[in-house]
Amino acid sequence: MTGMAPSTTRPTPRGELIADTAIDLLAERGLRGLTHRAVDEAAGLPQGSTSNHARTREALLETAVRRLAVREARVLGPREMPGPDAGPDALVEALARALHRYLTRHRHLAVARYELALEATRRPALRALYDREGAGTFREPLVAMLTAAGSTEPERHALSLVAWCDGVMFSCTAGSYHSTVPTLEELRAGLGELLRGMVGG
Repeated sequence: MTGMAPSTTRPTPRGELIADTAIDLLAERGLRGLTHRAVDEAAGLPQGSTSNHARTREALLETAVRRLAVREARVLGPREMPGPDAGPDALVEALARALHRYLTRHRHLAVARYELALEATRRPALRALYDREGAGTFREPLVAMLTAAGSTEPERHALSLVAWCDGVMFSCTAGSYHSTVPTLEELRAGLGELLRGMVGG
């Protein structure tokens, strides 16, 4: 659950349409299906519109990464962040609800993210952008929430928690449980077991 931080640059409505269409194509067709022409056609834009917005393939991929950061932040960022004295139960509830929203309504975002993450391993500039966008919206707040919940090693525990959430998301969208959507209660139970092992209680 590497929730990405949204870029501070606000895109134009056409830029958002191009980026959203690129994300949809990544989810539907994979990287090979993402071309400037395919985005123009799928978005109903005049030929050349996507090239004018993002001239190279690298620029198109970066556009998708930035937009995905915005969209994932809306889904994965807990809508009611636990207060500093809320304890692990509030963290479990917030994370379970965020994961459930993602898995029930936004699974295609995960598929697009996996495509981009793999491509980032081969493109240093894209890797740097992907990592930079990934730091602020989920990871850093999670460390703070774990500290408030009583973790004595919040950085290490955040890694374990992110790995668990990412594992659930991958398994339930592209892995061996791709046809399975855990219930909210099941997610609460799994997260509760993990958090109790980290902070007790």
